[in-house]
Amino acid sequence: MKGNVIVGQSGGPTAVINSSLAGVYRTAIDRGAKKVYGMRFGIQGLLDEQYVDLSKHIKNDLDVEILKRTPSAFLGTCRYKLPDIHENQDIYVKIFEILDKLNIECFIYIGGNDSMDTIKKLSDYAILMGKSQKFVGVPKTIDNDLALTDHTPGYGSAAKYIATSTKEVIRDGLGFSYKKKLVTIIEIMGRNAGWLTGASALSRGEDCDGPDLIYLPEVPFEIDRFVDRVRKLLEKKDVIVVAISEGIRTAEGKYISEFSAATDYVDAFGHKQLTGSASYLANVINQQVGCKARAVEFSTLQRSAAHLASRVDVNEAFMVGGAAVKAADEGDTGRMVVIDRVSDDPYQSATGIYDVHKIANGEKLVPREWINKEGTYVTEEFIDYVRPLIQGDSPCVMVGGIPRHLYMSSGRGKKGE
Repeated sequence: MKGNVIVGQSGGPTAVINSSLAGVYRTAIDRGAKKVYGMRFGIQGLLDEQYVDLSKHIKNDLDVEILKRTPSAFLGTCRYKLPDIHENQDIYVKIFEILDKLNIECFIYIGGNDSMDTIKKLSDYAILMGKSQKFVGVPKTIDNDLALTDHTPGYGSAAKYIATSTKEVIRDGLGFSYKKKLVTIIEIMGRNAGWLTGASALSRGEDCDGPDLIYLPEVPFEIDRFVDRVRKLLEKKDVIVVAISEGIRTAEGKYISEFSAATDYVDAFGHKQLTGSASYLANVINQQVGCKARAVEFSTLQRSAAHLASRVDVNEAFMVGGAAVKAADEGDTGRMVVIDRVSDDPYQSATGIYDVHKIANGEKLVPREWINKEGTYVTEEFIDYVRPLIQGDSPCVMVGGIPRHLYMSSGRGKKGE
C-alpha cells in the first residue's frame, strides 16, 4: 500500500462496530499504510474536513483490544444521504478534493443499507471521473437486513442481549405472579425485518419457557386476534410475555406505533421514527382484558451492550474490517465485504466480497417459512440459524469494577487532530 486509508462509521452503532474499526486500522498498518485517518461523524463530518489521525488515539495493542470492546461509534456517526451525482456534483468535487489532499488510496465505510448507498455513489463518481481511490463497504447493522451476506456484524451480540434480557424479564414476571395476572410486552428494534425480535426465542430452554408469542413485521398484525390469543393464554397461565418488533403493522400498512402518540420525526433517508407499539398494546390489554399489562422497551441497550457481546461477533467484525482493507488494496472498488457461513457444526465463517450495487438500499427479511403458520412464533430453522452467532464471551477490560472504553473528545476537534 502506497497511500493512506480513511475510514468512517455511519448509521446506528452496534456493540462491535469498533471491532471493525480496529480491524481496518490494524490491517491498514500491517499492509504499509502511511496514515490511517478517521472521519469524525461519517461522510457528513468529512465534508466539513473533520478527520483525525488514528495513530494519535490508538497507540498500542492494548488500545486496539479496548477499542474492540468499546460500544457506540468511536469516530462518531451520521445519517447523511449523499445526493445523486447529477443533482449536486459540487459535493462530490469537494469530497474528492479532500481525499486527494490527504493522499487517500482506500476509503472504507462501516455501515448498513444507507451507508452502502454512499459507497455506491462515491465509487461510481470515481470511475466516471477517472479517480484512483478505491471504495469498499464494511457491513454493520443489528437489524441483520443486508442482502447477500449470511449475517451482519452486530446482530449476534444484539441477539445475545435480547435473548438474555427476555429470559430475565420472564423470570422477573414469575416472581410477582401469585394470584395475579400479568402481561408483559417487550418492544424490540426492527422496522421491516424481524431478525432481532425472533432472537427472543433463544431464551427458551430447560429453565425457561421463552416468550409466549412473537410478532415480526414480515406478517401483518391483527390487534383483535392478538387480544383474543392473550385472553386464551391467560386462562391457562398467570404470566404472559410477548415479544414484538417495533415495526409491526396492520395489513393496510399502518404501524401499530402510529395508533399511539408517536413522533412524526423522519430522518434523512425517509425513515419514520417508531416507538410506543408495546405501550399501546399494553393499554389495549389492560382495557379489554382487564389485567395488569406492562411495556418494556429494550431501546438503545440492544446495540450498546458490549459487556454481553458475542465472541463470534467481535471476531467476525474485526475480520470484515481487515478484509475490506485487503480488498481495496488489491484493487476492488464499489464492493462490500460479506460473511459466508462455511459450516454450522462446528460453526465456521469466511469473508467474501460482492458488488455494492446489489446490496445498497436492499433489505433481507426473515423468510416466511421461518415463521409459524399463525405468524406468532419463529421456527426451529430460525433458531438454528441464530444460535451459533451468540456463542462465546468477550470479556471487557475492567477498571474499578466497570468496563474501560477507548474514547475521543465529544467535540468535533480540528482537522487532522
